[in-house]
Amino acid sequence: MEQQVSKNIKHNIIHYESTGSTNEDAKMLARDGAADGTVVMADAQSAGKGRRGRIWQSPAGSNLYFSLMLKPEFAPDKASMLTLVMALSVVQALNKVTDSGFDLRIKWPNDIVVGGRKLCGILTEMNLDKNSIESVVIGVGINVNQEHFEETISDCATSLLLEKKRTDAQVIMPGRVELLESILEFFDMNYELFCKNLNLEFMKAEYEEYLANRNNRVKVFEPAGEYEGQALGINGQGELLVKTHDGNITEVYAGEVSVRGIYGYV
Repeated sequence: MEQQVSKNIKHNIIHYESTGSTNEDAKMLARDGAADGTVVMADAQSAGKGRRGRIWQSPAGSNLYFSLMLKPEFAPDKASMLTLVMALSVVQALNKVTDSGFDLRIKWPNDIVVGGRKLCGILTEMNLDKNSIESVVIGVGINVNQEHFEETISDCATSLLLEKKRTDAQVIMPGRVELLESILEFFDMNYELFCKNLNLEFMKAEYEEYLANRNNRVKVFEPAGEYEGQALGINGQGELLVKTHDGNITEVYAGEVSVRGIYGYV
């Protein structure tokens, strides 16, 4: 099916009952000439992907798994900011379709958490043709109706349904197609602004309102080592600003940030 969400992007939505990975499907479609804005959605994935090669559990019929393929014309060093654009768009959409029923937070750079547990993961992958972008694929997995998780992640993962039961909140439970449509609607608006500015200044203030890391102690893991500091927010390039013990402020572009108080960290 096709959906015209904004004047600039037309989404061809391809739906599978089951697939290996929607990200891999979207990358293959991009190589085969699929149009900018193509979306791959699946009821189940057998090889769902997370950051750093981790597995994203993708049981059938309960959650939302989709990948958005884009063919932007900007420089490759701008592509990483699309993860943050998508993260804010997911939060905006969830707030709309649930009538702001959950206390949603963004764990920089690519997770949405609620009640201290992971609700959504985002994986952005880029394919290059020499020095230009051939395609960018943004994969999103949102736990919607899942009630049970494997023991290894049961203490750090949650779903909208579990949070509704846990908090006894009077919230609206969205359908998966409705949620996808709302995410695409918000993403298209944010993406249009991003393409005009090629930075995140237009959304920085709103993003920081939801930033779980903000004003918290964090541990930064980088290839050169690890250090701790206080997360202050983000800059216009989407880098996390961390104030270290000596008062210096570092700009974290790559690496993984562990947030104390989130996911059971103490």
